[in-house]
Amino acid sequence: MRVGVPAEVKPGENRVALTPDGARELVAHGHRVVVERGAGQGSALDDEAFAAAGAELGSAEDAWSTDLVLKVKEPQPEEFAYLRPDLVLFTFLHLAAYPAVADALLEAGTTALAYETVRGPSGSLPLLAPMSEVAGRLAPQVGATFLERGHGGRGVLLGGAPGVRPARVVVIGAGTVGLNAAWIAQGMEAEVVLVDRDIDRLRLVDQIHRGRIMTLASNRAVIERWVADADLVIGAVLVPGGRAPVVVTEDMVRAMKPGSVVVDVAVDQGGCVATTVETTHDHPVVERFGVLHYGVGNMPAAVPHTSTYALTNATFPFALAVADAGVRQAVAHDAGLAAGLTVVAGNVTNPTVAEALGRPVADARALLEG
Repeated sequence: MRVGVPAEVKPGENRVALTPDGARELVAHGHRVVVERGAGQGSALDDEAFAAAGAELGSAEDAWSTDLVLKVKEPQPEEFAYLRPDLVLFTFLHLAAYPAVADALLEAGTTALAYETVRGPSGSLPLLAPMSEVAGRLAPQVGATFLERGHGGRGVLLGGAPGVRPARVVVIGAGTVGLNAAWIAQGMEAEVVLVDRDIDRLRLVDQIHRGRIMTLASNRAVIERWVADADLVIGAVLVPGGRAPVVVTEDMVRAMKPGSVVVDVAVDQGGCVATTVETTHDHPVVERFGVLHYGVGNMPAAVPHTSTYALTNATFPFALAVADAGVRQAVAHDAGLAAGLTVVAGNVTNPTVAEALGRPVADARALLEG
């Protein structure tokens, strides 16, 4: 199979969907790998390393003119012209938040697998997890930066100082993002409150951190009270494939202290804070009601070398399976990979995505076999 790796064009996106080691493995399996020149530069992976691994270097058109295209982020408008019926695309899609991308994929008839909905044997999200871990660990670091007065914040040090109260960090959601965010914020000696509806999840956190992270059962009143007194709010609510629910309302944001910070990690699923807007790495924050909002949709791209390896460690076995067997056979033998099938032959095939987009859901396997 011909496998293409185009350079990412989303603003601030410096990750790449394949490492030289991955290219070498694909070549060893008899596949032809075409990497766009400069695709790995932002992740400190140069063209020479890909060429030495057996990959061919070419243009964006060369990379997109293959059978299987591996990407990191959803196609951008300037890439829509590359979409076609005989193409298999494997990338993060988040179509609930980007309906225009869904429209382009459907119109082109492209088969698209989404990293964020591929399932592991236990029902986990193995391709979403590494980027969630990175984003979660970045969130307190980002929040600490924008709490500094020079960046427009309240001038609060996350860990405080002897005799001075530390910053209060409220993390909403105890999934992979939230657990990592709370853990790092606690390590920075902030006062950390973790809010979630899953009591078993909170019990696990309490057992591990032994009170260093305060855990609270989530409801509207709890969120309202704690957000009002927070210096930093980290939104970490996930609905796999669907739009994130809004759990922090505009009124709650209005009640926050001037110069406080919101980091909405759920922004690529629409955001869980009502006042969130998607931002970029070049212009990462906007101010709403005196509160700084960080809403970068490709947050792990801030640390692309780490993120590229973390992501491709997880995605590569699935990509190799598709290259070796073809998408129809690969999903027939792996129900978890089949869960990643999102768009096939002009139809939405993931129920959650279909519901979010207001479209009917189709049977992916029937379409592939047809």
